[in-house]
Amino acid sequence: MAMTAVARETVFALRRQIAKIEGTLPERLQAPAAANLDADFGADAAAKTRAPAMDLTLVRRGIAVASPDAFLSTGVERLDAALGGGLPKAALSEIHGTQTRDAGAVAGFALSLTSLILKQAQGLPVLWIGTSEIFREAGFPYARGLHASFGIEPEQLLFSEAPRLVDALWVAEEAARMTALAAVILEIRGNPQRLDLTATRRLHARTQGAGRPVFLLRQAAGPEPTAAPVRLIVASAPAVPRATIAGPLAGSIGRPAFTVTIGKSRTALPGQFTLEWNPDERAFDERWGDERRAEARRKERAADPVPVASLSGGGKDPAAASGAVLAFPAVGSPVAISPTARDQPPPGQRAAHLGPRRAG
Repeated sequence: MAMTAVARETVFALRRQIAKIEGTLPERLQAPAAANLDADFGADAAAKTRAPAMDLTLVRRGIAVASPDAFLSTGVERLDAALGGGLPKAALSEIHGTQTRDAGAVAGFALSLTSLILKQAQGLPVLWIGTSEIFREAGFPYARGLHASFGIEPEQLLFSEAPRLVDALWVAEEAARMTALAAVILEIRGNPQRLDLTATRRLHARTQGAGRPVFLLRQAAGPEPTAAPVRLIVASAPAVPRATIAGPLAGSIGRPAFTVTIGKSRTALPGQFTLEWNPDERAFDERWGDERRAEARRKERAADPVPVASLSGGGKDPAAASGAVLAFPAVGSPVAISPTARDQPPPGQRAAHLGPRRAG
């Protein structure tokens, strides 16, 4: 009987350690004591007033309670809702590209997320780690385009080029525990044996301790077990023409677009989204199909039923409708004056009478 109790305690200790590594600590499995959760159990009014209400985000699949600050919102309502609030900030997140040619889209998507992070952690640098093979194959981000497209100053993006994968993993583990960095980006190619479940668990644990995100970019990689709570599969999407007041501009190239698929998530169901990055507002927009776009327009018209008249081609406001027009003869033309025009002043006195005029 005593051996059974010891074995049970050992199993519980192992489960606790696994939960700590994976980011689902037992303390997080219960609601905070300050939360007002007595309402569902019929507590009296006095007990309710003792516990102030808190804004909580309940993870969909029912194991954790986290504050809204624990997630990085993408700004796309449907994607954030599917992810249970957004990407976890203090966690390892995987961003996959199934083919080598998707390396640019994966890097652009990671820079877009970094831009969202820097809005909250202004002034902190970002460390991008990779092997010599990675940077030789995919290149480095263009420094001049960092600020224009993502609002990132070139001096804010630091690079660490490691000769071997083991060195890149060591740098990433050391950087993941630093609070002086806004985020850490680790770029790996393929499915190397050294990047196994144990290595990703170490990365994830150090990320949780520092409270900073680590993005694991994987070129031409297949899905495999890792400790990352979220895996997104990113590919480039065709750009649509630029939108103008007169409609789409033929022959133009619009905003960069990504096809984002939720490959794995502990809090979400699988789904696919097409996102556009707005470099002016530094935010994501979801590209809608024709049916959803028409539905959105119907909702806008229902919310604001006042008709809006478009500007004329010359750029001026449309003129009001004309009334009756009285014609006046040119100077020097012998025309008989009708009785209705006798009260009008002579043409030479007012130049405005040389042309037509609206009446009424």
